[in-house]
Amino acid sequence: MNRQVLISADDFGLSVEVNEAIEQAHRQGVLSTANLMIAGAAAEDAIQRAKRLPKLKVGLHLVVIEGPSVLPHSEIPLIVNSNNLFPSDQLRMGIDYFFKKPIQHQLRKEIRAQIQTFIDTGLVLDHIDVHKHMHLHPSVGKMLIEISKEFGVRNIRVPHEPVKTLMAIDNTTYKENIGNLLVQYWTNILKYQLRHANMRYLDWCFGLSWCGHMKFDKISKLLHNLPKGRSEIFFHPSISHSGLYQNLMPDYEPTKELEALCHPDFPKILKENNITPITWDNVH
Repeated sequence: MNRQVLISADDFGLSVEVNEAIEQAHRQGVLSTANLMIAGAAAEDAIQRAKRLPKLKVGLHLVVIEGPSVLPHSEIPLIVNSNNLFPSDQLRMGIDYFFKKPIQHQLRKEIRAQIQTFIDTGLVLDHIDVHKHMHLHPSVGKMLIEISKEFGVRNIRVPHEPVKTLMAIDNTTYKENIGNLLVQYWTNILKYQLRHANMRYLDWCFGLSWCGHMKFDKISKLLHNLPKGRSEIFFHPSISHSGLYQNLMPDYEPTKELEALCHPDFPKILKENNITPITWDNVH
């Protein structure tokens, strides 16, 4: 099997600085796909940019943790606060999403509302991925699949980052990758759910272990070690490390990620390693 890669950026719509970086990375670099936070503070700016960039594929970056909701607090008071923000306590939310029917009902409403709001923009909904990969939670994954099918969406990100590839690049051991191995258990459940529902996903996904630090030296090593099949490499670029990125993710290096996406050697390394850039349109 040949090696193919989809290059994407998360948090489109989070801020104007992020939006500008995504536009630059698409116009001047290798970025083909952006993942839109439909209720983000700069979502409208992102939508207008996307409409000016007809070759940029845009998917929904679904938010069900640590971010804004589409529906107001009055409609989903059990899952967001009075400022329409989801909490960041992943463990507690995971328990609530699994056991509490009223919370599940409100979560379904919000997932459906985010997809409908995206469609109402007039943009083509390319795929769906989930902020903090909360769809690895079996209940959230099940809801997402059921509701996505209602809207005719079949492309879903699976954050399956192969441990052997990471070990080859970072010279680490299995013991040092326990967290990654645990994540793979949950990705296997999600893959089973998607296959059973006749949904599409890529073989591999990179950007979890180095999240916020996808600098070009790491990406170069990754490309030389990229496994066979279809991979997604996702980034978090911004033109400055300020505003929301500084508040929410103070240790991220988003300007370095933008530099990586626009690095002049990126296309050359792809060609030298016979890696074909793709989008979700190539997945059948």
